[in-house]
Amino acid sequence: MNRAQGASELLRKRAERVLAGGVSSDARRLPNGTLFVDHARGAYLYDVDGNRYIDYVLGQGPALLGHAAGPVVEAVAAQAGRGISYSAQHRDEVELAEALARVVPSAEKVRFNSVGSEAVHGALRLARGHTGRGKVVKFEGHYHGWLDPVLYSVHPPVDAAGPARRPQLVPGTGGQQLSSAADVLLAPWNDIEALTELMERHGDDVAAVIMEPVLCNTGVIMPVEGYLRAVRDLCRRTGALLVFDEVITGFRLALGGAQEYLGVTPDLAVFGKAIAGGMQLSAFTGRAEIMDRISSGQVAHAGTFNAHPVAVAAARATLEVLERDRDDLYPRVFRLGALLADGLREAARQAGVPLVVTGPGPMIQTYVTESDDVRDYRDFAATDLAASARLHGLLMDRGVNIVPRGLWFLSTAHTEADVHETVAAAADALRALGTGR
Repeated sequence: MNRAQGASELLRKRAERVLAGGVSSDARRLPNGTLFVDHARGAYLYDVDGNRYIDYVLGQGPALLGHAAGPVVEAVAAQAGRGISYSAQHRDEVELAEALARVVPSAEKVRFNSVGSEAVHGALRLARGHTGRGKVVKFEGHYHGWLDPVLYSVHPPVDAAGPARRPQLVPGTGGQQLSSAADVLLAPWNDIEALTELMERHGDDVAAVIMEPVLCNTGVIMPVEGYLRAVRDLCRRTGALLVFDEVITGFRLALGGAQEYLGVTPDLAVFGKAIAGGMQLSAFTGRAEIMDRISSGQVAHAGTFNAHPVAVAAARATLEVLERDRDDLYPRVFRLGALLADGLREAARQAGVPLVVTGPGPMIQTYVTESDDVRDYRDFAATDLAASARLHGLLMDRGVNIVPRGLWFLSTAHTEADVHETVAAAADALRALGTGR
């Protein structure tokens, strides 16, 4: 099944002449060709060749209400008519911060940014300013943005990454300022003993322990039972701040994010993506006594586009829908995700493909692997990543768009009919994968 690709191919050639690498973000380099979108609506993308895709990428997760959701579009258009950028305070940002403080357990006070990488940078600077310490613990396989101080050991080559229980820092890119490595400590995730040993060696120097509370940038890996509470207790004992990077999980797993869903409250949390339904807005939040380091001027935080009026309008509209309809929307997305996961498992069984499907529903992950236990980055790296890439291409050819590494996002715009159509397309793709076609 071949997609029409004539217009896309012409655009690809033009893009390669004027865009570095032919794309504006490395995440858009797909293993099976470049996707040039013409428009998106609800659960669907339409490319410049007229192909329709049931979309499970959703702008890398933020379109929780679906593409071009009516309330968000209306709010954006109305605000654009009142002014696009003020470089001044406005009513909507206060009301949005009040909404975040109302629904997010950790959000006593808020600061806004444009993208997740900035908000992570702000949260870690604040943690250092509050504690007077210099080091940050991150976990192998976790992604916290593309800036130098945290771009280590996201998806490192395993043969360069050291022992599994004492992994070694691996820079994420050429040109990275490697002096920042002196301030980063690396631990395996879901291993409280390894983290405890690391904190016993360095605890007096650790300002923050940062993690994705559900590991979404390396599969969709849930914390093992009791792990987050143990990390929470360890941070309290050592005086380090616990920081949740909820750029993906925020508002997607629950209105209050993974911290509500999993019942563990961090000291600071970072949000992005779904906060504004696809507009460029991020935030870091936390306890007032910590956030007030900014208020007092001890820790600097600035940005011309912070609390951008159009993005804030989109966020207010998004949160209004999520808060008003939470008792209907969240159960429906969980139910659809479970239906999709079950359908994919059965399709893989019938095709004879060893496919493992994990995740709570609003996001799921498919792995081509014989293992049924993926708990950390090393387990993820041991799956058949090449087969997952082939499956991505086979799905695209059949009108289903997922994140190439096997990540699927659900939205409130998806329907049971979409799921059934997806499972049928996936069954055909898996048969082709299984036979090597």
